This record gives sequence, structure tokens and C-alpha cells, in this order.
Amino acid sequence: MELLTAEIRAQLPALYAQEKSSDSIAYVKFFAPDSSWTWYVTEFDGEDIFFGLVQGIQEELGEFSLCDLQEYRGFLGLRIERDLYFAPTPLSHLRPTPLSHLTRDCPSTPDLSIPF
Repeated sequence: MELLTAEIRAQLPALYAQEKSSDSIAYVKFFAPDSSWTWYVTEFDGEDIFFGLVQGIQEELGEFSLCDLQEYRGFLGLRIERDLYFAPTPLSHLRPTPLSHLTRDCPSTPDLSIPF
């Protein structure tokens, strides 16, 4: 599978194009089928360097390389794939819900005056 077609290349914003956006759009999703690693592309330098959201052991925004993705082989020998059904999506929809949203009925600080 070709990870980055000419059509996709033409659609990707240049590096720093979404820098001032409060919720950047991811245009491409790459994933390792034999692990939990996922790369969401928000920007591209037109040659090799992407910027976007990387989800693996940790989650971070940063740069990653097309060459590195093309050369990667997982522990089962599988290559990185592109999600053919991924549609452009705001990063806020791709990130896990912060724990604070799940526990809003709980006090933010424990009452330590209660004897145990």
C-alpha cells in the first residue's frame, strides 16, 4: 500500500499552517496493525516530515517522518498502513476524554478532615 498518494499530498496543509488553530484537523491516519501505535497527520512539509498527533505508549503532538513510517516493521513483521476510510477530523475528537469530564461530580480535592 502506498502510504501517501499524490492526491493526499496535494490536500495536506504545509507545516505550521494550522499552528494558530485551537483545534487542528487531522487529514490522514496511519497505524501499526500489530500494535496500538497510531499517527494522525495535520501538516506536511511536502517531502518527508509530518506534524500531528502520535498515540502509542503516550500521546503527543510532534513531527514524524514518512521515510520512518515506510521502513517500520512491527514485531510480527507488518508494515504501517493508512486507514482508507479515515475522514478529516478535528484532533479534539481523536483524543481520549480527559478524566476530569468523567469525574465532575466528585470533589476536586479530597476532604482530609474525615477520620479513616
